[in-house]
Amino acid sequence: MTDTAPMTGHDCIQSYLKSLDNSPGVYRMLDARQAVLYVGKARNLKKRVSNYANPNGHSPRISRMIRETQSMMFLTTRTETEALLLEQNLIKQLKPKFNVLLRDDKSFPNILVTDHDFPQIRKHRGAKKDKGHYYGPFASAGAVNRTLTQLQRVFLLRNCTDSMFESRTRPCLQYQIKRCSAPCVGKISGPDYAALVKDAEQFLQGKTTKVQAQLASEMEEASKAMEFERAAALRDRIRALTHVQGGQGINPSGVAEADVIALHMEGGQACVQVFFIRANQNWGNRDFYPKTGSGAEAAEVLEAFVGQFYDTKDPPRLLLLSDEIEDADLMCAALSQKIDRKVRIEVPQRGEKKDLVAGALRNARESLARKMSETATQAKLLDGLAEAFGLDSRPERIEVYDNSHIQGTNAVGGMIVAGPEGFLKNQYRKFNIRGDSLTPGDDFGMMKEVLTRRFKRLLKEDPDRDKGLWPDLLLIDGGAGQVSAVREIMREYGVEEIPMVGVAKGIDRDAGKEEFHRTGQRPFALRHNDPVLYFVQRLRDEAHRFAIGTHRAKRAKAVSATPLDDVPGVGAARKRALLTHFGSAKAVSRADLKDLQAVDGISDAMAEKIYDYFHERG
Repeated sequence: MTDTAPMTGHDCIQSYLKSLDNSPGVYRMLDARQAVLYVGKARNLKKRVSNYANPNGHSPRISRMIRETQSMMFLTTRTETEALLLEQNLIKQLKPKFNVLLRDDKSFPNILVTDHDFPQIRKHRGAKKDKGHYYGPFASAGAVNRTLTQLQRVFLLRNCTDSMFESRTRPCLQYQIKRCSAPCVGKISGPDYAALVKDAEQFLQGKTTKVQAQLASEMEEASKAMEFERAAALRDRIRALTHVQGGQGINPSGVAEADVIALHMEGGQACVQVFFIRANQNWGNRDFYPKTGSGAEAAEVLEAFVGQFYDTKDPPRLLLLSDEIEDADLMCAALSQKIDRKVRIEVPQRGEKKDLVAGALRNARESLARKMSETATQAKLLDGLAEAFGLDSRPERIEVYDNSHIQGTNAVGGMIVAGPEGFLKNQYRKFNIRGDSLTPGDDFGMMKEVLTRRFKRLLKEDPDRDKGLWPDLLLIDGGAGQVSAVREIMREYGVEEIPMVGVAKGIDRDAGKEEFHRTGQRPFALRHNDPVLYFVQRLRDEAHRFAIGTHRAKRAKAVSATPLDDVPGVGAARKRALLTHFGSAKAVSRADLKDLQAVDGISDAMAEKIYDYFHERG
């Protein structure tokens, strides 16, 4: 008696129909290894799944997906809006190969005006936990920094931390170069500083004309009162504000708050350009290159992008799109529910909104052309690398390792990743070297520890090697000794088949004279002007830069560490309060219990705990 082969494709999908009802929900298609191929939502699960059971009328992409399907999973929801939100969460979590995937999903920076008697203005990224008013998002840290510089020049607001503000006894350099009004030392009164903050917030809200008119009126009054120094200062602020307005680029008069999202597709690749319009000002743009799910149409790509992009971000009141999406009403309902106010989606056909979309679309087209050109160049370099190192095929994932330390202290290992699309910075990893038995400065031992931890993790996270996490090539900074040490680790974990090359500096440690070491083969070099040599140098230099940066950060943290860091219950706020009160950690360690209890923010119980810690009393 033989086992019956499992059903696949249309027959498999058909077998689920009798157990489904007309509820809304989310479905998952799985292959023979139970890997998720596709996640979709449905207003009516039975109706949607029956479409897949029909063998006719599918695009090549959907037909391939159906052929690979060997089982399905279902989750019913109360509403279709819930199904949409659940679908986007599962796509981001599972990354199915037939779905459209947003690969770059970083948070965007904002400007924060803090809640303080003399508010600080600064850049903020991440969850909005600090009290104050937030303005954004901005497309990049650079866009925020430029705006902050302009605001400081025009409105003279402080950017120092609260602890620095409270400890100043004389104005800092910012005051000297006319970027701050020095409220820390009383160079400006509270009401006058509050007026500056109000003007700055009006500027961030787009009320620039009102601010400029008010400044002009104040300058005229000061001049009439023969307060010429104040009039000159107001004149300088008006000039700075005029300069800022002139350098902001395209500022739409009829669109107060919107994200302009344009999609361009070509050759199976896609670029989505997003422009952020806030307070009638263009606050910058970012481009994204979503994975198109093996040939999805524009409507599906754009709908998936919008759903995933706003999964962790608050949408504006208006989205201007270059293309219609499949379920615009449903997406509006989901986004409106997320922020508890109405969100509209439009595909403009005329006027200023159409011009904004056209501008974003032009940028998307040009960005994709540049990206495709860079990808083609990268493909040639990878082919050359495969030929130089005798690989069977072009490497899709290259991992490069380097260590950094000073005489063995604060030792770290760094791993960078590169592939057909260049450096994959979200895949970089750092390793704090923690081997107690290592001799300080033992580079072989450090590399062994790094690779041991790397392969242990790979075997745990991707034992079947089907998630794209395993490298096709390892580049190690070092010569024959390093290669031998790494090969020993690879043999221990049964991964010897992964090609591995050591990159040694060569004679006189000069760039261009690198030698390449492989197990069981003689070292060799590439000709001086070989593009592949330059490519390997770039990879090695990036690994070195990453490792050095990680080491410096670790060293800086160690330098700023104090004995207070080890006291249970003493976090950043209590540490700051203690240091402000006593002046140093040493003084804290010598303080009497009553003195500790006198510190703001330190309770009697905490004071006793701190005192006991430093005086070894149980």
